[in-house]
Amino acid sequence: MIQRIAKALALPIKGIEKVIELLEGGATIPFIARYRKEATGELDEVQILAIKDEWEMQQAVVKRKEAILKSIESQGKLTDELKSRIDNTFELNVLEDIYLPYKQKQSTRASKAREKGLAPLAELIWAQKDFAVNAEAEKYISELVASREEALAGACDIIAEQINEDEEVRAITRQYFAKSAQMAVSPVKDKPLEGSKYSDYADFNRLLQQVQPHQFLAIMRAEQEGFLRISVEPEQEKMIERIQQQVISPRCPKSILPLLEDTVEDSYKRLLKPAISKEFINASKEKADEYSIQIFAENLRALLLASPLGNQRVLAIDPGFATGCKVVCLSDTGTLLENTVIFPTPPRSRTEESERVVRQLVGKYQIQAIAIGNGTAGRETEQFIRQIKFDNAPQIFLVNENGASIYSASEIARQEFPNEDITVRGAVSIGRRLIDPLAELVKIDPKSIGVGQYQHDVDQKKLQNKLSAVVESCVNSVGIDLNTASEHLLTYVSGLGPALARNIVSYRQQNGTFSQRQELLKIPRLGAKAFEQAAGFLRIRAGKNLLDNTAVHPEAYPIVEKMAKDLSLSLDALLASPQKCKDLDLKKYCTADVGLPTLQDIIAELAKPGRDPRAQRQSFQFADVQKIEDLREGMRLPCIVTNLTAFGAFVDLGIKQNGLIHKTKMSQRRINLPSDVLKLGQELEAVIVGIDLDRQRVQMSLID
Repeated sequence: MIQRIAKALALPIKGIEKVIELLEGGATIPFIARYRKEATGELDEVQILAIKDEWEMQQAVVKRKEAILKSIESQGKLTDELKSRIDNTFELNVLEDIYLPYKQKQSTRASKAREKGLAPLAELIWAQKDFAVNAEAEKYISELVASREEALAGACDIIAEQINEDEEVRAITRQYFAKSAQMAVSPVKDKPLEGSKYSDYADFNRLLQQVQPHQFLAIMRAEQEGFLRISVEPEQEKMIERIQQQVISPRCPKSILPLLEDTVEDSYKRLLKPAISKEFINASKEKADEYSIQIFAENLRALLLASPLGNQRVLAIDPGFATGCKVVCLSDTGTLLENTVIFPTPPRSRTEESERVVRQLVGKYQIQAIAIGNGTAGRETEQFIRQIKFDNAPQIFLVNENGASIYSASEIARQEFPNEDITVRGAVSIGRRLIDPLAELVKIDPKSIGVGQYQHDVDQKKLQNKLSAVVESCVNSVGIDLNTASEHLLTYVSGLGPALARNIVSYRQQNGTFSQRQELLKIPRLGAKAFEQAAGFLRIRAGKNLLDNTAVHPEAYPIVEKMAKDLSLSLDALLASPQKCKDLDLKKYCTADVGLPTLQDIIAELAKPGRDPRAQRQSFQFADVQKIEDLREGMRLPCIVTNLTAFGAFVDLGIKQNGLIHKTKMSQRRINLPSDVLKLGQELEAVIVGIDLDRQRVQMSLID
């Protein structure tokens, strides 16, 4: 199994063995990637996750083999040769082909024909020797078989099933499908495509292997919604002819040749084609899912690792017209201090009163930044805020509020703010997203954040697993403040999970803040293994040991202490003057378990103890446009990338409609993936190249 994983992933066997050993021992992917580099040969998180997925897939094949062997053995049909073939088969498709003749089936045309005693006639025809077909068929007329035509039809049904279950026939059919299967669609009569979002697929017909993932998922959704019918197959006549060449002998007598040719055609159309077509549709769906899930994961990673404003006092506004704007004031750690409502825009304009309230709150709490949700009334509220003259003007930010309403109605929000309504919770979420996007966004189901494509159409289990892995990776790459992190954020720390996260928060509430990492071992049910996995990713600001505010793992503290001693420095002095580490010969500190990769990580961490790896958030201002009607072709506008898909990037222009930069408009050279050029949250300027007012679409370009 490990050799097959090594071949599939082109990774060294030794590293794979160690990764599997660590995973089986309860280690997490972030821990292995960060703190076990020597053991794995410096495999990164992506490679470790790929090993994990491949290992689980291989185990699934093993389990399927066991089930197949058990089934065939229970029928008394398991021979040594058959067992050997199954043991040495590692592809699920081939495995299922071997099992197909032994698989327990529901009643079929072939099984009914066997019940009528027509199997001998089928065997005689299948032997392809000359005999009097009609005369022989008449011998099978009985109470169950009314005529020779019925006898021949039943015998052919048996042969058709045998052809369908023939491994070589199925292999040939797959080869033809892989090479030349076409995906064609036809509109459903009662559901006109004109004017629908599927109008681009009205005459869609191309090689299946050339269908783009986003096209495939769109077509599948259109089929589910009843707009399209789908067919996937190679040219039918050539396919049937090839199978006939495979199963019909060149010496087949003319007396039964037409019968066998018709049987092959029936077998293909009725049995083989539907099965193999479904197989290829499922395989294509799986590939499209993987592609879309990967794009979603990359977008989510960029969003979670977006630049935080940091610990600043924030006034956050959830804008609205008729119901007004909910305003909250937050401390530099995101604690709710006060909330109110203002009405700066129609239909209930109270501009002077609203301005007075905002100025008062900014002064009262010494507000350093104002966060405004970018949804309904967002730009109008931003304009109102920007015209206010403050004594000490705070920075102003438009914040993406996708998913804020999901959070505000969630159980997590109710636990955090049991006495506040959903409008207050939503405004708090907007403000906290500015302070620290990662800490706030982990509370929301990633599918509700609005950075994916067809997220409801892909395999939900695979999507959830991938996104959970991304969240875990981001949380651990940044590092979490043990004394301020929410229970939900702690859940994603390596080695913890919901129960231990809850216990940590409970301990913190009862005993006060942690002063050192070792205190974690006092947490109920948090043993040595969980401590090993989690400690390096948890930070303690201004604790007893300054290394507790770094990514240096406690198991490596003796190494750092020895470095300080060799430099004749205290630990505090070493952290205050990390440049002195350049005088150290790192090879001197290598051991059987600790090599240069870990030592280099330690030196890099000492140079920036406690520093957030993310860049600080900077203010951004859109152009002075309010609606799509204000736009003109040729305009160059500042914008922010809000979503990346397989075909392009959606950008926020500061109006209700997003612009689309197709990948052909991103560069003079050919672009494979938009993510090769742009990243989520990137600020840029783009030119308007097309405006469709009827469809409310704006086409943009990065090419002058």
